[in-house]
Amino acid sequence: MMLPMLVAVTVGLVWLLSVGTAQLRTIDAARETARAVARGDDRAAAVARGVRVGPEGTRVRVSADDDLVTVDASARVTGPGGLFRFVGGVTVRAEAVAAAEEGSVSWSGGAGS
Repeated sequence: MMLPMLVAVTVGLVWLLSVGTAQLRTIDAARETARAVARGDDRAAAVARGVRVGPEGTRVRVSADDDLVTVDASARVTGPGGLFRFVGGVTVRAEAVAAAEEGSVSWSGGAGS
C-alpha cells in the first residue's frame, strides 16, 4: 500500500520540478527577447529567439515606449505523461523590461507572436 503512495508522491514532485524549470525558462525567454529588442535586433528574430529559449508552446509579446522595451512571455505546462489531467496544467508567466539603446527602437508599441 505504501509503494503506490510513494510513487504518486514522487511523480508529483517531478511535476512540480518541471513547473519550476518551465518558470525559469520563461523568465529567460522574456529577458533574452527584451535585451535583443532593446539593443536594436530585428523584432521578429528577437521574438523567435525568445520562443526558442522558453519551454514548448511559449508565447512572447513585445511592447515598447520611448525608452523602455517590455516583454511578456507565457507557457502552459501539463503533467508528466498526462498523469495529472485533472489539474489541467499550469500557466507560467514572466515579464522583462529593458532600457532601449539610443536609436535602437524605432517602432512604437505592437505585439509579438
